[in-house]
Amino acid sequence: MNEIDHRSRAAPITGALAAGVLAAHAIPALAGLSRDDGRPVLPALRTALGVEDRTHDRRGFQLTFDDGPHPEGTPAVLEVLARHGVRATFFLVGERVRHAPALVGELLAAGHELGLHCDRHRNLLRLTPGQVAEDLARAEDAIAAAAGRTVTLYRPPYGVLNAAALVLARRRGWRTLLWRRWGQDWQAGATPEGIAARVSRAASPGDVLLLHDGDDYSAPGSWRRTAAALPLVLEQLARDGLEPSPA
Repeated sequence: MNEIDHRSRAAPITGALAAGVLAAHAIPALAGLSRDDGRPVLPALRTALGVEDRTHDRRGFQLTFDDGPHPEGTPAVLEVLARHGVRATFFLVGERVRHAPALVGELLAAGHELGLHCDRHRNLLRLTPGQVAEDLARAEDAIAAAAGRTVTLYRPPYGVLNAAALVLARRRGWRTLLWRRWGQDWQAGATPEGIAARVSRAASPGDVLLLHDGDDYSAPGSWRRTAAALPLVLEQLARDGLEPSPA
């Protein structure tokens, strides 16, 4: 595979994007982007930056998982998704991909979509532009080596964006996808019932939902609670008449 050519392909940075980049430095809360009630924060700024949190067709729902692949959590999640006939999007971490590259093939074989999360799970606001560029390049290479193809979806750690990440994602032609509802399943005190309630509570058509299939950056064993919550989430969404939709 050729060295990723699109790293050097520049895209025009509009006035709106430039203004948003400056705002991203000044507003770390851009990361949260969803309050606990699921309502979006700063939607106009997000639109200007090209950051999304909805499915393309604004229908159904899209499940997304961060922080994998994980040798135990990812297979557990895959089993539940297969049982319910649901496809999801997995935002992968480069260092985890290098530890378990075969799981990337399993995700693809099951029909799931891949996205890039990071190479090392760090808050981008603490990194220099050069460090951000290096992190994204390493993650991109790791995923491409394991998957045999590049990705077009991007989500930063913690949902925190900075100027460097915004510009690099734009130049690569990536779609930056955050979320509207999350299960807060990384917490030590989370329960399957609580996770399910938070992520599916009053979900609306087009919502992107966030869970985690690994515990390398969260409470030990948190993936078990996520896997236990997942059937509850899918059953509630089905009762609400929501069907899976491509991200």
